[in-house]
Amino acid sequence: MSWDWAGESLAALTGFLNDRDLLSGPVTTRRIGDGHSNLTFLVGDGRRSVVVRRPPPPPIPPGANDMLREARLLAALASTAVPVPRVLAVADAGEVIDVPLYVMSFAPGPVVTDRTPAPLDTPGQRKLIGHSLIDTLAELHRVDRHAAGLDDLGRPEGFNVRHLRRMRGLIADDNGDLPADFTAVTDWLAAHTPTESGATLIHCDYRIGNVILAPGTPGRIAAVLDWELATAGDPLFDVGYLLATVPEPGRPLNPTAELSVALLEDGYPSKNELAQRYSEQTGRDLRNLGWYTTLALWKLAVLYEYSRRRVHDGIGDPYYADPALVRRFLDDARRAAGLAEVHRYG
Repeated sequence: MSWDWAGESLAALTGFLNDRDLLSGPVTTRRIGDGHSNLTFLVGDGRRSVVVRRPPPPPIPPGANDMLREARLLAALASTAVPVPRVLAVADAGEVIDVPLYVMSFAPGPVVTDRTPAPLDTPGQRKLIGHSLIDTLAELHRVDRHAAGLDDLGRPEGFNVRHLRRMRGLIADDNGDLPADFTAVTDWLAAHTPTESGATLIHCDYRIGNVILAPGTPGRIAAVLDWELATAGDPLFDVGYLLATVPEPGRPLNPTAELSVALLEDGYPSKNELAQRYSEQTGRDLRNLGWYTTLALWKLAVLYEYSRRRVHDGIGDPYYADPALVRRFLDDARRAAGLAEVHRYG
């Protein structure tokens, strides 16, 4: 995304933060994060720092990138065991810029993608980080939605069938047909759809790159980020998605696993070890976990294909232009489903 704070928008942001005593005087801004959706900025005055989130530049798909919903969710989680940044201020469209935004506290620890920094770069600390990643997810799935005031967030009943149908519709043609390379995995998912394993809050983009670690030992999660997709649904979707983003030694990397290559370092738990710890923490039956991992990989392929088409139409993020990104997710989805690999896409 090419958008940045400058001129009138920077002046308006400065005034907004100064008026609320979050920062004082002139501010600087810097884009942070590895995502390609909502834009996240570190904003500081030389003494204090906050983080500002806003949607990407238009056009935005209907229902996507709801800043006010995300801020409400973070505020609701503040009193739970799930570590989240603290919401400091919210601005509706037109109050600072032409879209809503919110301001949250800055967590100073590292975000791990390609390597684990010192002093966390030992096998023992990496193992603790992996355990904390799962334990934090289990805590999210224990949150009482009623007590948190989030009863109206999503519709968990029928989540699996509805999610599959909604994602399918993003790339189906006018006759309801999908690109040929999507057919086998889509049919497999439809034929093997399990009944929901439960109904909890789910993050829907839970991976190592969307958490901040505490800067010192012991290795642990200090804050979970990027809640824009969170809803109420089947908790095993989060587990399947997390495993879909974990790289495996000797396997080609899908585009999301490329953002998690640090997990190949000595000490991080394997996919099987992560799944086993989740089962121990929650008591959930993981017999259908392969379906959820396949769904996550297929969903990523669908979203990348949808975004690729938007780039083709001149309205999307150029990152998604390469059809090979879609193919790599589909290849992983076929492997997860036990289907033969086909290389026709692109």
